[in-house]
Amino acid sequence: MRWSGQRVRADGVGEAAALPGLRGLLRSVRTPEFAGTVFHEVEAKSALNRVPGSSPMPFRWTVNPYRGCSHACVYCFARNTHTYLDLDAGADFDSQIVVKVNVGRVLAREVARPRWSREPVAMGTNTDPYQRAEGRYRLMPGVIRALAGSGTPFSILTKGTVLGRDLPELVAAAREVPVGLGVSLALADRELQARLEPGTPSPRARLDLVARIADAGLDCGVMVAPVLPLLTDSAEALDALLGRVRAAGASGVGVLALHLRPGTREWFTAWLAREHPALVPAYERLYRRGAHVDPEYRRALAERVRPLLRRHGLDRGSGVRRSGGEEAGPGPQAGFPASDVARRAPPGEPPAAPVVEQLTLL
Repeated sequence: MRWSGQRVRADGVGEAAALPGLRGLLRSVRTPEFAGTVFHEVEAKSALNRVPGSSPMPFRWTVNPYRGCSHACVYCFARNTHTYLDLDAGADFDSQIVVKVNVGRVLAREVARPRWSREPVAMGTNTDPYQRAEGRYRLMPGVIRALAGSGTPFSILTKGTVLGRDLPELVAAAREVPVGLGVSLALADRELQARLEPGTPSPRARLDLVARIADAGLDCGVMVAPVLPLLTDSAEALDALLGRVRAAGASGVGVLALHLRPGTREWFTAWLAREHPALVPAYERLYRRGAHVDPEYRRALAERVRPLLRRHGLDRGSGVRRSGGEEAGPGPQAGFPASDVARRAPPGEPPAAPVVEQLTLL
């Protein structure tokens, strides 16, 4: 699991010295297999993260084996969390990855305590637990076993096909506790996907993962997220993607509009100015109120999506939730992870559209 001879200097030179906000650092390593990426291996003091009581999320606990994400999605809502480590929300988020090497052991200890009430735990609500590094560090099997062995329900949302490795563990866990699995897939256009999400598996690979999960006898929801105004939001593009999602065997679907929090907004806007400069003024108008897209756009997107969901048989039993939190299907019980339900709509926005907002940053 470790990479000998690849240590980054920690004597005041290099990346390791630039992490004053990181506790429990064991070492920082790089390897040719992950060119341009530094992994900061830490011993975590705790694994369970309590969700703030003010959060509208329908779960109270999360587990994040990694901080930062090599998926490098330009729109990732978790980017600003890296600034807590005195790292930036842009390139550092993509390339300076914190690895909690003892997360499985710590979690097993925490969920074995008598006071642990076995509340549902969500994963993939911040950074992806199945990003590429998981293929090497193999943290998730221990996490899965700890949760299932303690009788704790859990959900996982991912873009990472490494999850396929753990299907036997997940099938076994589902015999013991409720397990929700979800795959995030924003678009089917391979060329655009490679520019937006350069570190992620292809859309085809993620659809194949959905099929593998279904073939293993587990329900799998798909998050069509985020929908990017004027780039991926046409009826034709959404229709084609929802058709492929349905054909892959998804048991649920959610459609989420792009959400631009601080940190993410600056990184995404810089990308947009390079790749699609003509769209910058339109985005400035659509997001002039802040992180949430303009309410009129959300209404229009909802009207566009609603008949497409019906066409593909995804409007019943799909786990789609309305933007105000009202459920439009059976939700997590249909294989839609608890981490994927809607957060509350901004004040004054209508709760009737079957398009849900991007997750709150936890």
